[in-house]
Amino acid sequence: MLDRCLRPLEMCFGGGGSDQSLLWDTDLKPHASGNYSIAVVQANSSLEDQAQVFTSPSATFLGVYDGHGGPQASRFITNNLFSFLLKFTEEEGGLSEEVIKKAFAATEEEFLRFVKQTWIARPQMASVGSCCLLGAISKDVLYVANLGDSRAVLGRRALEGEVNCGGVVAERLSTDHNVGVEEVRKEVEALHPDDAHIVVCTRGVWRIKGIIQVSRSIGDAYLKKANFDANPLFQQFACPLYLKRPVMTAEPSILMRKLKENDLFLVFASDGLWENLTDEEVVQIVSENPRTGIAKRVVTVALEEAAKKRDMRYDDLKKVEKGLRRHFHDDITVIVLYLDHLKESINGRSRHKGDYGCINTPIDIFSQSANEIDL
Repeated sequence: MLDRCLRPLEMCFGGGGSDQSLLWDTDLKPHASGNYSIAVVQANSSLEDQAQVFTSPSATFLGVYDGHGGPQASRFITNNLFSFLLKFTEEEGGLSEEVIKKAFAATEEEFLRFVKQTWIARPQMASVGSCCLLGAISKDVLYVANLGDSRAVLGRRALEGEVNCGGVVAERLSTDHNVGVEEVRKEVEALHPDDAHIVVCTRGVWRIKGIIQVSRSIGDAYLKKANFDANPLFQQFACPLYLKRPVMTAEPSILMRKLKENDLFLVFASDGLWENLTDEEVVQIVSENPRTGIAKRVVTVALEEAAKKRDMRYDDLKKVEKGLRRHFHDDITVIVLYLDHLKESINGRSRHKGDYGCINTPIDIFSQSANEIDL
């Protein structure tokens, strides 16, 4: 009976089940210059990672949203960011850095408005946020915009004299906004010269105000707006910080890159992947394995590494339920997008004549031990 209930949902989401109760993945799907696949494994009680891919003959958008404090911010981004991106692209007559900045700003503004409307009944909403990684391809130009520590990596053919693995080089396209990175830590400290404790190291981990590792996000209202932090309702839920100014921002770092014939594929993933595998290891996995099931394969190798770190068997890790699984690894989301025929995609031409649209990951993944569907 449960299988019959799940089957329509799998069709709706565009993917199928897997041999793991907490792992979901798609088959290969077409986009304007190749194909792509997505995989996600759930560790938290509520899946805080979300991802989506929008495809059309003239543009492809990729999004990975790694939530924290709850799933509400990442789900909100899923429902709004691409809509704003399409709206502003049409208004401005094309995709640009300014269009992307406006889409991020509008998403942030609308989410903070949502928090303000709901937080009296649910004060914890003021501490919900999400990293936000966006990729956009139009007319063979790639834009990568990022808040937080999800990461975009390009796999390309090695140039003469480059150190490489099997002829393919990993090129990082995004910036990790994590205060564990010295450069980011110094950036935050420079913005707050009058606060000697803006970044503190607790149990070997650097955090802003001892609370959060990432310096940029959508949401986290109480770290951006003093009126949330100072409100007695919220102080019943968390210790007040008495902010003089915001300690986080929603201003994305943006890279623009003209795609070249040597560019082979893109990997967009939440930090749950990069905690277990290096850029080079991920690129090697993608370059050396068949395309079918490639995103799932990357996630599986990451899980095998997570199991090794805890001196346990991978088969035993697969049996750990969501919630408890967070003690072993984070939610992990991976999008692998191949770049096959860039020349044919210029000005909207494409070899693919298949369906276009938007694929979203599920808002939750169903455990085999559960007897209900979480929606």
